[in-house]
Amino acid sequence: MSKAKDNFENAIQDAERILQAYDQLNNVEERAREPEELKRAALIMTLTAWETYVEDVIQERLTTDLRTLEGSKVANFITSTLERELRYFHTPNAKNTKGMFERFLHQDVTEKWTWIDGDADQARSKLNQWIKKRGEAVHRSVNDTQASHLVSRPDMKKCLTFFKKLVETTDLAIDQS
Repeated sequence: MSKAKDNFENAIQDAERILQAYDQLNNVEERAREPEELKRAALIMTLTAWETYVEDVIQERLTTDLRTLEGSKVANFITSTLERELRYFHTPNAKNTKGMFERFLHQDVTEKWTWIDGDADQARSKLNQWIKKRGEAVHRSVNDTQASHLVSRPDMKKCLTFFKKLVETTDLAIDQS
């Protein structure tokens, strides 16, 4: 197991704690409205944990791979290239994630995302849907209290389960390469 996976597991607990706070506040009878912003915050924290995992695991694995070249111009070039690319890696959708893993680790980890009916395309599509929702949560505040919520409580449970499995599967794929 990678250190990046350990860090993800710690970070995902933030989202879980936010959902616990949501549940507690939502059960208060005299509340004026549902604490919708807590579900959006949990979604954002979940996707941030995923983004950080991708960045960390690539950096961790590349550092290990370059250990014998440490201090060389080649290692410095590769490391600085990764650092530069990570500064602009803000949308960890399937395409961007695949690209980062292929460029730096020469591996398409998205092909291993087959736990949903053995179909990696379904997992890629689901990841992209969650990324889109995160964008909406970050850039759009809910002004209409009558509008449907961006993410339901059951959907957030599915989101957490999905990303835990995605990290587990990705970490295993890297270990097996």
